[in-house]
Amino acid sequence: MSEQPPDILDVTPDGRYFVTRGRLWRMSNPSLDPDRREQLVTELMAARRDVKAALAAKDAIALRRARSAVDRCKRALGERGPVWWDDGAPDYNRHMAVNTPYAAWFEGLAV
Repeated sequence: MSEQPPDILDVTPDGRYFVTRGRLWRMSNPSLDPDRREQLVTELMAARRDVKAALAAKDAIALRRARSAVDRCKRALGERGPVWWDDGAPDYNRHMAVNTPYAAWFEGLAV
């Protein structure tokens, strides 16, 4: 099980997802080199700022580029794209927890 970041309230017992408003979101690949992870997170935050700026400017081309940069970073972090685990378990990213094998665990959380 991976260490739980302080800003994430509920992480599945296997450390693959965190839950926000009942939805599962894939965690970053825990085997990433810490320096590489830091670099990718820095790039991700910059890309998210670029999305915000493009939306404010109503610049469709800049928005498309910024969203593409966000996607590239999230894929490199392992939060999107192919799963980072190798046991053949399916990906439940973005699924409602109650509709997955994590339902009993989720129901047992203090709300």
